Amino acid sequence: MGELVDRADREAVAAQLGRPPRALRAVAHRCGCGLPSVVRTHPRLEDGTPFPTLYYLSCSRLAALVSQLEAGGAMREMSERLGTDPELARSYRAAHESYLAERDAMEPLGTQVSAGGMPDRVKCLHVHVAHALAHGPGVNPFGDEVLAQLGPWWTPGPCA
Repeated sequence: MGELVDRADREAVAAQLGRPPRALRAVAHRCGCGLPSVVRTHPRLEDGTPFPTLYYLSCSRLAALVSQLEAGGAMREMSERLGTDPELARSYRAAHESYLAERDAMEPLGTQVSAGGMPDRVKCLHVHVAHALAHGPGVNPFGDEVLAQLGPWWTPGPCA
């Protein structure tokens, strides 16, 4: 696996996660403080094990805020909305298809499983926020929604 992350970023991500990162491929987004907030991973771990989560939220402050939303039942409410809002369901399916296409362009895993419960339910908001940050607004509707709700998470300063 090629080294696409410099030493300083690798060390920052390890400090954020509290452990060495696995399958690290690139920094996909930086927060307002300049540190990595999302990393893109290889589709397989170093030992060849499939690792379908393409984007991983590394910012510990943002991850904690997202965890609070999860604990409050946001995922259940979002999943319910998929069944009543056809436009939201269409947009979410498009996010799933985009995710799979990007991952498969690196290395096909032979599965239609993407991440975060896509396309039928919302299972992990961290994945959706990471996906939205990596690609910008309009790609992952639930990631966009969470980010709008949280606002500038990187204040008052660096999280690591």
